[in-house]
Amino acid sequence: MLCLCYNKCMKILLLEDDTALANILVDFLEDDYEVVQTYSMQEALRLSEAEHFDLYIFDINVPDGDGISLLKEIRSFHDETPAIFITAFHDTRYLKAAFESGGNDFIRKPFELEELAQRIANIKRHFGLEYLVELGEGMVFDTQTHSVMKEGEKITLTSKESECLHYLYKNRHRVVSSEELLQNFWEFDEMPGDDAIRTIVKNLRKHLGKEHIVNIRGEGYRFE
Repeated sequence: MLCLCYNKCMKILLLEDDTALANILVDFLEDDYEVVQTYSMQEALRLSEAEHFDLYIFDINVPDGDGISLLKEIRSFHDETPAIFITAFHDTRYLKAAFESGGNDFIRKPFELEELAQRIANIKRHFGLEYLVELGEGMVFDTQTHSVMKEGEKITLTSKESECLHYLYKNRHRVVSSEELLQNFWEFDEMPGDDAIRTIVKNLRKHLGKEHIVNIRGEGYRFE
């Protein structure tokens, strides 16, 4: 359930129960991003299911649970949205647990706001969250206009092709199943069959080259 609202700025879900710190972080982040903030683990879980986000920033210790358990539950629903943990704990067991739950980065309190900004920038580079994504030599994907510039030629994609390409790129380190793609791009009551995904992937392979989207028989697809 990655954010697919390409015409809007990057959207962050912030779980932080320290009111003063939460206000500071929201004020800082809202200069560049859309921020939804909550103090509750259960509310964060509800929001993650109801809305699309590009990044999660979770405090580990909150009154009604913890960010690590929250991310484990979110990951069980095939939600691969990148996540940064923030915590006052300095014990390495929390660091280990954070990464084992599916976290992508970890920052200890107290921290400078610029450090958080750099960690977010690193996540954006790694997961292709900038609006211009370099897919390969001579090929740039514009997520806002749903188009690919390939060797000077502009290729216009449908919105679903664009969403699928962006998702595969963000998850290029692993194989993505057709079921996962269907769950991320359609509401349950509107979900088509596997043929819809096969058609989208076929079109993308025609536009980009077969070598960039590999069909792993019986498993799904991987961007290379």
